[in-house]
Amino acid sequence: MAIKDVAGSLSDPLALIKQTDWASLEHAFGPAEDTPAALAGLLIGAPEARAKAVAHLNDPVHHQNSLYSATVPAALYIAAILSDPRTDTLMPGGEEGQWYPLRQALLNWLGSITDEVGLDAEATLLRLGFSPEEYPAFTELRAIRPMLFHTVSTFFQDANPTVREAALAAAVPLLDAPELTHHQAGLAPLVHSVLATSSNRVYRAIAVDGLGAWGEETASLVEQADLGGAPWAAGTFGGDPPF
Repeated sequence: MAIKDVAGSLSDPLALIKQTDWASLEHAFGPAEDTPAALAGLLIGAPEARAKAVAHLNDPVHHQNSLYSATVPAALYIAAILSDPRTDTLMPGGEEGQWYPLRQALLNWLGSITDEVGLDAEATLLRLGFSPEEYPAFTELRAIRPMLFHTVSTFFQDANPTVREAALAAAVPLLDAPELTHHQAGLAPLVHSVLATSSNRVYRAIAVDGLGAWGEETASLVEQADLGGAPWAAGTFGGDPPF
Protein backbone atom coordinates (compact mmCIF):
# COMPACT_ATOMS: atom_id res chain seq x y z
CA MET A 1 0.00 0.00 0.00
CA ALA A 2 1.31 3.44 -0.91
CA ILE A 3 2.49 5.67 1.92
CA LYS A 4 0.14 8.45 0.87
CA ASP A 5 -2.80 6.07 1.19
CA VAL A 6 -1.70 4.62 4.52
CA ALA A 7 -1.22 8.09 6.02
CA GLY A 8 -4.91 8.74 5.63
CA SER A 9 -5.83 5.74 7.77
CA LEU A 10 -4.13 6.58 11.05
CA SER A 11 -7.41 6.24 12.89
CA ASP A 12 -7.27 2.48 12.28
CA PRO A 13 -3.87 1.11 13.33
CA LEU A 14 -4.79 -2.49 12.48
CA ALA A 15 -5.67 -1.41 8.95
CA LEU A 16 -2.20 0.06 8.63
CA ILE A 17 -0.74 -3.36 9.37
CA LYS A 18 -3.15 -5.38 7.26
CA GLN A 19 -3.10 -3.10 4.22
CA THR A 20 0.70 -2.90 3.99
CA ASP A 21 2.50 -5.46 1.84
CA TRP A 22 5.26 -6.17 4.34
CA ALA A 23 6.72 -9.00 2.25
CA SER A 24 7.63 -6.44 -0.40
CA LEU A 25 9.37 -4.24 2.18
CA GLU A 26 12.74 -4.75 3.80
CA HIS A 27 14.58 -4.13 7.04
CA ALA A 28 18.19 -4.85 7.91
CA PHE A 29 17.75 -8.62 7.84
CA GLY A 30 15.74 -8.95 4.62
CA PRO A 31 11.97 -9.04 3.93
CA ALA A 32 9.97 -7.39 6.71
CA GLU A 33 7.45 -10.21 7.03
CA ASP A 34 8.11 -10.43 10.78
CA THR A 35 7.47 -6.73 11.39
CA PRO A 36 3.62 -6.86 11.50
CA ALA A 37 3.70 -9.28 14.43
CA ALA A 38 6.25 -7.13 16.21
CA LEU A 39 4.14 -4.01 15.74
CA ALA A 40 1.02 -5.77 16.99
CA GLY A 41 3.06 -6.96 19.96
CA LEU A 42 3.47 -3.41 21.17
CA LEU A 43 -0.11 -3.41 22.42
CA ILE A 44 -0.60 -7.00 23.55
CA GLY A 45 1.06 -9.45 25.86
CA ALA A 46 3.30 -9.04 28.87
CA PRO A 47 5.63 -6.06 29.37
CA GLU A 48 8.57 -8.23 28.32
CA ALA A 49 6.84 -8.94 25.00
CA ARG A 50 6.38 -5.23 24.42
CA ALA A 51 10.04 -4.64 25.17
CA LYS A 52 10.89 -7.28 22.56
CA ALA A 53 8.68 -5.47 20.05
CA VAL A 54 10.50 -2.19 20.74
CA ALA A 55 13.78 -4.03 20.22
CA HIS A 56 12.53 -5.05 16.78
CA LEU A 57 11.92 -1.40 15.94
CA ASN A 58 15.47 -0.50 16.92
CA ASP A 59 16.97 -3.51 15.20
CA PRO A 60 16.29 -4.49 12.43
CA VAL A 61 13.77 -1.77 11.38
CA HIS A 62 16.23 0.99 12.31
CA HIS A 63 19.44 -1.06 12.40
CA GLN A 64 22.52 1.07 13.11
CA ASN A 65 20.57 4.26 12.42
CA SER A 66 19.75 3.22 8.87
CA LEU A 67 16.38 3.66 7.18
CA TYR A 68 14.69 0.88 5.26
CA SER A 69 11.54 0.52 3.19
CA ALA A 70 9.79 -0.90 6.29
CA THR A 71 10.77 2.06 8.49
CA VAL A 72 8.16 4.55 7.28
CA PRO A 73 5.14 2.20 7.46
CA ALA A 74 6.29 1.26 10.95
CA ALA A 75 6.50 4.96 11.85
CA LEU A 76 2.94 5.49 10.64
CA TYR A 77 1.75 2.67 12.89
CA ILE A 78 3.63 4.08 15.87
CA ALA A 79 2.04 7.47 15.26
CA ALA A 80 -1.37 5.82 15.10
CA ILE A 81 -1.04 4.03 18.46
CA LEU A 82 0.76 6.68 20.54
CA SER A 83 -2.48 7.89 22.12
CA ASP A 84 -3.66 4.34 22.87
CA PRO A 85 -3.90 3.90 26.66
CA ARG A 86 -1.92 0.67 26.35
CA THR A 87 1.18 2.67 25.48
CA ASP A 88 0.87 4.35 28.87
CA THR A 89 2.40 1.32 30.60
CA LEU A 90 5.83 0.45 31.90
CA MET A 91 8.23 -2.00 30.26
CA PRO A 92 11.69 -3.31 31.16
CA GLY A 93 14.81 -2.24 29.34
CA GLY A 94 15.78 1.15 30.67
CA GLU A 95 19.19 2.04 32.01
CA GLU A 96 20.42 -0.33 34.73
CA GLY A 97 17.41 -2.57 34.23
CA GLN A 98 14.90 0.09 35.19
CA TRP A 99 11.38 0.07 33.83
CA TYR A 100 10.22 2.98 31.69
CA PRO A 101 7.10 4.05 29.77
CA LEU A 102 6.41 2.31 26.47
CA ARG A 103 5.20 5.64 25.12
CA GLN A 104 8.57 7.18 25.92
CA ALA A 105 10.33 4.38 24.01
CA LEU A 106 8.11 4.94 20.98
CA LEU A 107 8.69 8.70 21.04
CA ASN A 108 12.42 8.09 21.33
CA TRP A 109 12.27 5.88 18.27
CA LEU A 110 10.38 8.47 16.24
CA GLY A 111 12.96 11.08 17.21
CA SER A 112 15.78 8.77 16.20
CA ILE A 113 14.46 7.97 12.73
CA THR A 114 13.54 11.56 11.92
CA ASP A 115 16.98 12.72 12.96
CA GLU A 116 18.24 10.64 10.03
CA VAL A 117 16.44 12.88 7.51
CA GLY A 118 17.35 16.26 8.98
CA LEU A 119 19.57 18.94 7.52
CA ASP A 120 22.74 17.44 8.97
CA ALA A 121 21.96 14.06 7.45
CA GLU A 122 21.22 15.68 4.11
CA ALA A 123 24.51 17.60 4.26
CA THR A 124 26.37 14.35 4.94
CA LEU A 125 24.74 12.69 1.96
CA LEU A 126 25.60 15.57 -0.33
CA ARG A 127 29.18 15.68 0.95
CA LEU A 128 29.56 12.02 0.04
CA GLY A 129 28.20 12.66 -3.42
CA PHE A 130 24.71 11.28 -2.94
CA SER A 131 21.30 12.87 -3.28
CA PRO A 132 18.43 12.36 -0.81
CA GLU A 133 16.16 11.68 -3.78
CA GLU A 134 18.09 8.45 -4.37
CA TYR A 135 16.67 7.03 -1.12
CA PRO A 136 12.88 6.53 -1.11
CA ALA A 137 12.80 5.90 2.65
CA PHE A 138 14.53 9.25 3.18
CA THR A 139 12.06 11.23 1.07
CA GLU A 140 9.01 9.31 2.34
CA LEU A 141 9.95 9.96 5.95
CA ARG A 142 10.48 13.63 5.22
CA ALA A 143 7.02 13.78 3.67
CA ILE A 144 5.28 12.65 6.87
CA ARG A 145 7.15 14.95 9.26
CA PRO A 146 4.23 17.40 9.63
CA MET A 147 1.93 14.53 10.61
CA LEU A 148 4.50 13.17 13.06
CA PHE A 149 4.92 16.59 14.64
CA HIS A 150 1.18 16.92 15.12
CA THR A 151 1.19 13.53 16.82
CA VAL A 152 4.11 14.10 19.21
CA SER A 153 2.96 17.64 20.03
CA THR A 154 -0.08 16.24 21.83
CA PHE A 155 2.30 15.02 24.55
CA PHE A 156 4.14 18.29 25.21
CA GLN A 157 2.06 18.78 28.35
CA ASP A 158 1.77 15.13 29.33
CA ALA A 159 1.33 14.44 33.04
CA ASN A 160 4.27 12.03 32.95
CA PRO A 161 7.47 14.13 32.90
CA THR A 162 9.50 11.49 31.06
CA VAL A 163 6.88 11.28 28.30
CA ARG A 164 6.76 15.07 28.15
CA GLU A 165 10.53 15.22 27.70
CA ALA A 166 10.51 12.42 25.12
CA ALA A 167 7.88 14.25 23.08
CA LEU A 168 9.91 17.45 23.06
CA ALA A 169 13.06 15.52 22.17
CA ALA A 170 11.24 13.85 19.28
CA ALA A 171 9.95 17.21 18.05
CA VAL A 172 13.36 18.88 17.81
CA PRO A 173 14.60 17.03 14.69
CA LEU A 174 11.18 17.34 13.09
CA LEU A 175 11.46 21.12 13.08
CA ASP A 176 14.16 20.90 10.41
CA ALA A 177 11.26 20.49 7.96
CA PRO A 178 10.55 23.70 6.01
CA GLU A 179 6.84 23.26 6.75
CA LEU A 180 7.55 23.23 10.48
CA THR A 181 10.30 25.80 11.07
CA HIS A 182 7.69 28.38 12.09
CA HIS A 183 7.16 26.31 15.26
CA GLN A 184 10.75 26.77 16.42
CA ALA A 185 10.27 30.10 18.17
CA GLY A 186 7.15 28.93 19.96
CA LEU A 187 8.70 25.66 21.10
CA ALA A 188 12.04 27.13 22.17
CA PRO A 189 10.88 28.17 25.68
CA LEU A 190 9.64 24.64 26.43
CA VAL A 191 12.81 23.08 25.06
CA HIS A 192 14.82 25.46 27.22
CA SER A 193 12.82 25.06 30.43
CA VAL A 194 11.93 21.35 30.20
CA LEU A 195 14.33 19.52 27.91
CA ALA A 196 17.49 21.45 28.74
CA THR A 197 16.94 20.82 32.45
CA SER A 198 16.15 17.11 32.10
CA SER A 199 18.02 14.53 34.16
CA ASN A 200 18.51 12.65 30.89
CA ARG A 201 21.87 13.62 29.38
CA VAL A 202 20.76 12.74 25.84
CA TYR A 203 17.68 14.95 26.12
CA ARG A 204 19.81 17.84 27.39
CA ALA A 205 22.14 17.41 24.43
CA ILE A 206 19.21 17.43 22.02
CA ALA A 207 17.97 20.66 23.60
CA VAL A 208 21.33 22.37 23.16
CA ASP A 209 21.68 21.11 19.59
CA GLY A 210 18.18 22.17 18.63
CA LEU A 211 18.24 25.58 20.29
CA GLY A 212 21.61 26.32 18.71
CA ALA A 213 20.32 25.42 15.25
CA TRP A 214 17.32 27.68 15.83
CA GLY A 215 19.53 30.64 16.67
CA GLU A 216 18.76 30.58 20.38
CA GLU A 217 21.31 31.27 23.12
CA THR A 218 22.90 28.04 24.37
CA ALA A 219 26.16 29.07 26.04
CA SER A 220 24.62 28.83 29.50
CA LEU A 221 23.33 25.33 28.74
CA VAL A 222 26.42 23.65 27.32
CA GLU A 223 28.04 22.78 30.64
CA GLN A 224 24.91 21.28 32.18
CA ALA A 225 24.18 19.36 28.98
CA ASP A 226 27.39 17.36 29.56
CA LEU A 227 27.81 16.82 25.84
CA GLY A 228 29.83 13.76 24.97
CA GLY A 229 29.02 13.21 21.31
CA ALA A 230 26.18 13.33 18.84
CA PRO A 231 22.77 14.07 20.40
CA TRP A 232 21.38 10.64 19.56
CA ALA A 233 24.48 8.73 20.65
CA ALA A 234 23.11 6.84 23.65
CA GLY A 235 20.39 4.38 24.57
CA THR A 236 17.59 3.98 22.04
CA PHE A 237 18.73 7.05 20.16
CA GLY A 238 21.44 5.28 18.17
CA GLY A 239 24.78 6.67 16.99
CA ASP A 240 26.32 8.32 13.96
CA PRO A 241 24.39 8.87 10.74
CA PRO A 242 24.57 5.78 8.51
CA PHE A 243 25.57 7.59 5.35
